[in-house]
Amino acid sequence: MDPIIIIGTGMAAYTLAREFRKLDQITPLILISSDDGRSYPKPMLSNALSKDKTAEDIAMFDAGAMAKTLNAEIIINHVVTRISPQAHTLIMENGSQYHYKKLILAVGASPILLPIEGDAANEILSINTLLDYTVFRQRLVDAKHVALIGPGLIGCEFANDLIASTDVRVSVIGPSSVPMDTVLPESVAVELQQHLSDAGVEWHLNATAKAIGFSDHGFDLTLSSEAVIKPDLVISAVGLRPNISLAFEAGLMVNRGVVTDEFLQTTEKDIYALGDCAEVKGHSLLFVAPLIAAAKALAKTLAGEITAVHYSAMPVAVKTPLYPLVVASPVEKAEGEWRFEKAGSGFGVKALFVGSDEHLLGFVLSGDYVKEKQALAKQLPDIIA
Repeated sequence: MDPIIIIGTGMAAYTLAREFRKLDQITPLILISSDDGRSYPKPMLSNALSKDKTAEDIAMFDAGAMAKTLNAEIIINHVVTRISPQAHTLIMENGSQYHYKKLILAVGASPILLPIEGDAANEILSINTLLDYTVFRQRLVDAKHVALIGPGLIGCEFANDLIASTDVRVSVIGPSSVPMDTVLPESVAVELQQHLSDAGVEWHLNATAKAIGFSDHGFDLTLSSEAVIKPDLVISAVGLRPNISLAFEAGLMVNRGVVTDEFLQTTEKDIYALGDCAEVKGHSLLFVAPLIAAAKALAKTLAGEITAVHYSAMPVAVKTPLYPLVVASPVEKAEGEWRFEKAGSGFGVKALFVGSDEHLLGFVLSGDYVKEKQALAKQLPDIIA
């Protein structure tokens, strides 16, 4: 019997495998990983410092333990170079081939690489895997000044984690006038910036990183404003781009991610996608909640019960304890207006995005208002009904 093959061993892949094994203990299952296949909660990477977690602490199980738990074969440190949908075959980097009954792409997303000039450009770190986090912790030992490129959600989470749990200087660089400008109304973003500033974060906004060179102290990082800052560790946190090249080369439809319908089915028969690499019914959501919903639905489909994914509203708790935030962004191009309420304590804002029919379409809660997350989420429309 040809196996079900999952490419990837991240949270999406392992969650799907667990859900599938609850329903089917017999069908052969293979997971193929380009790394060592350890299972770990990826969201913890951006706040592990404050929890005093090393990479070994974050990792829960190695590939051998996962293989035993899942009754699966897990192939580690191997790269799939080509998919032949017609032949239902995978071709590996070493030339070996695997035939599949069903194939699932759970290949994740990779850090966006900025075009930064200079002889030290290769020294800029991105923290997207357990190995990346290991290198980060090693480099942090001797660091006195960390520069974070990117004032978005992940950049702010790392800034909070660093400033709250270490004695290093933290500088955040970005082209916007306020942090997290793509998801926060300006008044809330200003408060976030102020609270992180009060804790010691230094901001270099309305600027981009232009060039980086080696120096006696570490690096000279030149900004588009011509200002030069002098960190000894530089981290890029400008966002992720879904890994779509393998799917594209196999002839699957791709857009922001690998395009799927509500059943996680791609444009090729017997090939599915989920997690950070997938664009499900037009939605590319790089968070845990949609990943879990997709895994549960797809597991049922693979076990013979064709099941569409259902995305209810999924507010995201931002890991910035210095200024707690919950974000439930309205869908793209939604028509409406923001309405604001300031906390009586002075700590926090309730921002509601209300449509022309007075229905709640999205919200941002900060400070004392984050406790209203569940009650407000129930009022939001489904993302995918």
